[in-house]
Amino acid sequence: MNITVIGLGLIGGSFAKSLKDIQPDYHFTGSDISAANEARAMELGLVDECLPFNQAIARADIILLAIPVDAITAILPDLLNKVKTGQLVIDFGSTKANIAQCVANHHRRSQFLAAHPMAGTEHTGPDAAFSGLFSNKVLILCDTDQTDNALLQKAQAIFQLLDFQSILMDSEAHDKHIAYVSHLSHVSSFMLGLTVLDIEKDEANIFNMAGSGFQSTVRLAMSSPAMWAPIFIQN
Repeated sequence: MNITVIGLGLIGGSFAKSLKDIQPDYHFTGSDISAANEARAMELGLVDECLPFNQAIARADIILLAIPVDAITAILPDLLNKVKTGQLVIDFGSTKANIAQCVANHHRRSQFLAAHPMAGTEHTGPDAAFSGLFSNKVLILCDTDQTDNALLQKAQAIFQLLDFQSILMDSEAHDKHIAYVSHLSHVSSFMLGLTVLDIEKDEANIFNMAGSGFQSTVRLAMSSPAMWAPIFIQN
Protein backbone atom coordinates (compact mmCIF):
# COMPACT_ATOMS: atom_id res chain seq x y z
CA MET A 1 0.00 0.00 0.00
CA ASN A 2 1.33 3.41 -1.01
CA ILE A 3 0.10 6.27 1.18
CA THR A 4 0.83 9.94 0.56
CA VAL A 5 0.45 12.43 3.39
CA ILE A 6 0.05 16.08 2.43
CA GLY A 7 0.95 18.13 5.50
CA LEU A 8 3.57 16.74 7.86
CA GLY A 9 2.53 18.30 11.16
CA LEU A 10 0.92 16.79 14.25
CA ILE A 11 -1.99 15.09 12.48
CA GLY A 12 -0.36 14.01 9.23
CA GLY A 13 2.85 12.98 10.97
CA SER A 14 1.02 11.01 13.67
CA PHE A 15 -1.11 9.26 11.04
CA ALA A 16 2.01 8.16 9.14
CA LYS A 17 3.99 7.19 12.24
CA SER A 18 1.11 5.27 13.84
CA LEU A 19 0.31 3.31 10.69
CA LYS A 20 3.98 2.77 9.89
CA ASP A 21 4.48 1.14 13.29
CA ILE A 22 1.57 -1.24 12.58
CA GLN A 23 2.24 -1.88 8.89
CA PRO A 24 5.98 -1.43 8.23
CA ASP A 25 5.56 -2.78 4.69
CA TYR A 26 3.42 0.24 3.71
CA HIS A 27 5.27 2.95 1.81
CA PHE A 28 4.75 6.53 3.00
CA THR A 29 5.41 9.59 0.86
CA GLY A 30 5.21 13.06 2.35
CA SER A 31 4.73 16.51 0.89
CA ASP A 32 4.64 19.85 2.74
CA ILE A 33 4.90 23.50 1.74
CA SER A 34 7.69 23.78 4.33
CA ALA A 35 11.00 22.24 3.23
CA ALA A 36 12.04 22.29 6.90
CA ASN A 37 9.01 20.17 7.82
CA GLU A 38 9.83 17.71 5.05
CA ALA A 39 13.43 17.42 6.20
CA ARG A 40 12.44 16.96 9.83
CA ALA A 41 9.78 14.37 8.94
CA MET A 42 12.47 12.38 7.14
CA GLU A 43 14.85 12.68 10.09
CA LEU A 44 12.15 11.41 12.45
CA GLY A 45 11.22 8.55 10.14
CA LEU A 46 7.63 9.68 9.78
CA VAL A 47 7.74 9.05 6.01
CA ASP A 48 9.98 7.10 3.67
CA GLU A 49 10.47 9.93 1.20
CA CYS A 50 9.30 13.45 0.42
CA LEU A 51 8.37 14.55 -3.08
CA PRO A 52 6.82 17.60 -4.76
CA PHE A 53 3.02 17.56 -4.65
CA ASN A 54 2.29 16.21 -8.13
CA GLN A 55 4.88 13.45 -7.83
CA ALA A 56 3.72 12.57 -4.33
CA ILE A 57 0.13 11.96 -5.40
CA ALA A 58 0.90 10.16 -8.66
CA ARG A 59 1.49 6.66 -7.30
CA ALA A 60 -0.51 6.79 -4.08
CA ASP A 61 -3.32 4.39 -3.27
CA ILE A 62 -4.52 6.77 -0.56
CA ILE A 63 -3.86 10.50 -0.31
CA LEU A 64 -4.39 12.11 3.09
CA LEU A 65 -4.87 15.86 3.37
CA ALA A 66 -3.73 17.01 6.82
CA ILE A 67 -3.52 20.73 6.11
CA PRO A 68 -5.53 23.83 7.14
CA VAL A 69 -9.14 23.76 5.96
CA ASP A 70 -8.74 26.77 3.67
CA ALA A 71 -5.90 24.96 1.92
CA ILE A 72 -8.09 21.86 1.57
CA THR A 73 -10.87 23.77 -0.19
CA ALA A 74 -8.27 25.48 -2.39
CA ILE A 75 -6.58 22.33 -3.70
CA LEU A 76 -9.19 19.57 -3.42
CA PRO A 77 -11.11 20.15 -6.69
CA ASP A 78 -7.90 20.18 -8.75
CA LEU A 79 -6.52 17.21 -6.81
CA LEU A 80 -9.60 15.19 -7.75
CA ASN A 81 -9.01 16.20 -11.37
CA LYS A 82 -5.61 14.52 -11.15
CA VAL A 83 -6.41 11.26 -9.35
CA LYS A 84 -6.61 7.99 -11.27
CA THR A 85 -9.17 5.23 -10.94
CA GLY A 86 -8.79 3.46 -7.63
CA GLN A 87 -7.10 6.32 -5.78
CA LEU A 88 -8.84 7.69 -2.69
CA VAL A 89 -8.45 11.19 -1.23
CA ILE A 90 -9.22 11.60 2.49
CA ASP A 91 -9.27 14.92 4.28
CA PHE A 92 -8.75 15.30 8.05
CA GLY A 93 -10.01 18.88 8.29
CA SER A 94 -11.93 20.13 11.33
CA THR A 95 -14.77 21.62 9.28
CA LYS A 96 -16.76 19.75 6.70
CA ALA A 97 -19.61 21.71 5.07
CA ASN A 98 -17.39 24.04 2.99
CA ILE A 99 -15.12 21.18 1.97
CA ALA A 100 -18.08 19.03 0.92
CA GLN A 101 -19.59 21.90 -1.01
CA CYS A 102 -16.44 22.62 -3.01
CA VAL A 103 -16.56 19.13 -4.59
CA ALA A 104 -20.30 18.45 -4.41
CA ASN A 105 -20.67 18.28 -8.20
CA HIS A 106 -17.21 16.98 -9.04
CA HIS A 107 -17.21 14.03 -11.46
CA ARG A 108 -14.79 12.18 -9.16
CA ARG A 109 -16.64 12.96 -5.92
CA SER A 110 -16.86 9.21 -5.21
CA GLN A 111 -13.06 9.12 -4.78
CA PHE A 112 -13.18 11.48 -1.81
CA LEU A 113 -13.89 10.75 1.85
CA ALA A 114 -14.47 13.53 4.38
CA ALA A 115 -13.19 12.62 7.85
CA HIS A 116 -12.43 14.40 11.12
CA PRO A 117 -10.36 12.74 13.85
CA MET A 118 -11.31 14.03 17.30
CA ALA A 119 -7.71 13.95 18.45
CA GLY A 120 -4.83 16.35 18.77
CA THR A 121 -2.70 18.42 21.08
CA GLU A 122 -1.78 22.10 21.28
CA HIS A 123 1.60 21.36 19.69
CA THR A 124 2.42 21.63 15.99
CA GLY A 125 4.96 20.47 13.42
CA PRO A 126 6.63 17.11 12.76
CA ASP A 127 8.19 17.01 16.23
CA ALA A 128 4.70 17.00 17.76
CA ALA A 129 3.76 13.78 15.92
CA PHE A 130 3.63 10.55 17.87
CA SER A 131 2.44 6.99 17.42
CA GLY A 132 -0.88 6.19 19.08
CA LEU A 133 -2.43 9.67 18.87
CA PHE A 134 -5.60 8.21 17.36
CA SER A 135 -5.95 5.10 19.53
CA ASN A 136 -9.51 4.79 20.83
CA LYS A 137 -10.39 8.27 19.51
CA VAL A 138 -13.57 9.11 17.62
CA LEU A 139 -13.32 9.55 13.86
CA ILE A 140 -16.30 11.28 12.26
CA LEU A 141 -16.92 10.16 8.67
CA CYS A 142 -19.16 12.50 6.72
CA ASP A 143 -21.43 11.93 3.71
CA THR A 144 -20.15 8.36 3.24
CA ASP A 145 -23.00 7.57 0.85
CA GLN A 146 -21.18 9.74 -1.69
CA THR A 147 -17.92 7.77 -1.46
CA ASP A 148 -17.34 4.66 -3.57
CA ASN A 149 -18.09 1.70 -1.32
CA ALA A 150 -14.96 -0.29 -2.20
CA LEU A 151 -12.76 2.73 -1.46
CA LEU A 152 -14.69 3.41 1.74
CA GLN A 153 -14.04 -0.16 2.89
CA LYS A 154 -10.32 0.25 2.15
CA ALA A 155 -10.23 3.41 4.28
CA GLN A 156 -12.19 1.84 7.12
CA ALA A 157 -9.74 -1.09 7.26
CA ILE A 158 -6.94 1.42 7.86
CA PHE A 159 -8.99 3.27 10.46
CA GLN A 160 -9.54 -0.01 12.30
CA LEU A 161 -5.79 -0.64 12.34
CA LEU A 162 -5.35 2.76 14.00
CA ASP A 163 -7.99 1.86 16.61
CA PHE A 164 -10.35 4.65 15.60
CA GLN A 165 -13.97 4.54 16.78
CA SER A 166 -15.83 5.64 13.64
CA ILE A 167 -19.21 7.36 13.60
CA LEU A 168 -21.20 8.61 10.61
CA MET A 169 -22.65 12.08 10.20
CA ASP A 170 -23.58 14.49 7.43
CA SER A 171 -21.39 17.54 6.88
CA GLU A 172 -23.86 20.17 8.06
CA ALA A 173 -24.62 18.32 11.29
CA HIS A 174 -20.91 17.80 11.88
CA ASP A 175 -20.16 21.51 11.75
CA LYS A 176 -23.04 22.36 14.06
CA HIS A 177 -22.11 19.83 16.74
CA ILE A 178 -18.34 20.32 16.53
CA ALA A 179 -18.78 24.09 16.85
CA TYR A 180 -20.07 23.48 20.38
CA VAL A 181 -17.92 20.59 21.56
CA SER A 182 -14.59 21.66 20.01
CA HIS A 183 -14.45 25.01 18.25
CA LEU A 184 -16.11 27.00 21.03
CA SER A 185 -13.59 25.75 23.59
CA HIS A 186 -10.74 26.97 21.38
CA VAL A 187 -12.39 30.39 20.93
CA SER A 188 -12.77 30.67 24.71
CA SER A 189 -9.16 29.69 25.33
CA PHE A 190 -7.78 32.12 22.76
CA MET A 191 -9.90 34.98 24.08
CA LEU A 192 -9.07 34.31 27.73
CA GLY A 193 -5.36 34.24 26.94
CA LEU A 194 -5.54 37.45 24.89
CA THR A 195 -7.66 39.25 27.49
CA VAL A 196 -5.32 38.39 30.37
CA LEU A 197 -2.25 39.34 28.32
CA ASP A 198 -3.85 42.66 27.42
CA ILE A 199 -4.62 43.49 31.05
CA GLU A 200 -1.60 42.02 32.81
CA LYS A 201 1.03 42.80 30.13
CA ASP A 202 3.78 40.79 31.85
CA GLU A 203 3.49 37.19 30.64
CA ALA A 204 6.05 35.86 33.13
CA ASN A 205 4.15 37.44 36.02
CA ILE A 206 0.89 35.85 34.85
CA PHE A 207 2.26 32.32 35.09
CA ASN A 208 4.00 33.02 38.39
CA MET A 209 0.59 33.75 39.87
CA ALA A 210 -1.59 31.40 37.85
CA GLY A 211 -2.74 28.08 39.21
CA SER A 212 -3.27 24.86 37.30
CA GLY A 213 -6.85 25.81 36.44
CA PHE A 214 -5.79 28.86 34.44
CA GLN A 215 -2.95 27.00 32.76
CA SER A 216 -5.20 24.12 31.66
CA THR A 217 -7.86 26.55 30.46
CA VAL A 218 -5.48 28.53 28.23
CA ARG A 219 -3.53 25.47 27.03
CA LEU A 220 -5.51 25.38 23.79
CA ALA A 221 -4.44 28.95 23.04
CA MET A 222 -1.02 27.52 22.14
CA SER A 223 -2.64 25.90 19.10
CA SER A 224 -1.59 27.05 15.63
CA PRO A 225 -3.35 30.26 14.48
CA ALA A 226 -2.64 29.20 10.87
CA MET A 227 -4.85 26.16 11.44
CA TRP A 228 -7.51 27.66 13.68
CA ALA A 229 -8.23 30.99 11.99
CA PRO A 230 -9.56 29.25 8.83
CA ILE A 231 -11.64 26.90 11.00
CA PHE A 232 -13.34 29.84 12.70
CA ILE A 233 -13.91 31.53 9.33
CA GLN A 234 -15.46 28.40 7.79
CA ASN A 235 -17.60 27.54 10.81
